[in-house]
Amino acid sequence: MLLEERLAPLPVARYDFPYRQEGRHFPDRAAKLVASLARAVPAFVRRVGIDPSGLVLGGRSMGGRMCSMAVAEGLPVAGLVLICYPLHPPGEPEKLRVDHFAAIEVPCLFVSGDRDPFGSPEEFAEHLPAIGGPVTTVWLEDKRHDLKGADEAIAEAVVSWLSRTFPV
Repeated sequence: MLLEERLAPLPVARYDFPYRQEGRHFPDRAAKLVASLARAVPAFVRRVGIDPSGLVLGGRSMGGRMCSMAVAEGLPVAGLVLICYPLHPPGEPEKLRVDHFAAIEVPCLFVSGDRDPFGSPEEFAEHLPAIGGPVTTVWLEDKRHDLKGADEAIAEAVVSWLSRTFPV
């Protein structure tokens, strides 16, 4: 809850993807998850009374990937916060998850460990230039995909980026 606490009084909501609720995976999982997120976001912005163009959407690992895909498919947001983005499966750098990057035109923050098996700093440096919006990366030293013990550093990175990118 540290990040949510640091973001107060901004409205923040967590979204549980349907496959986690159902306890199973489906063959076309990504498309269904992106569609479910695209339905949930408008309901959230209506409920809290904000304009979708002022929304910063984010997620961790697969959740961040689904957020980035939804934005690439046209979900209107102001920016993306992607924590531990899974650039590729561990040990399978040929299975990149970047085809949609060229369709992202909003500011993006990527926060990852510099020892994350889902993508190294060098791999990210190769693929992030495809994103049309400004991209900021924060690398947490000696951290892997779980970012264990890095809650404060993650919260600081997000709060700092938000205040620089979207000054009030």
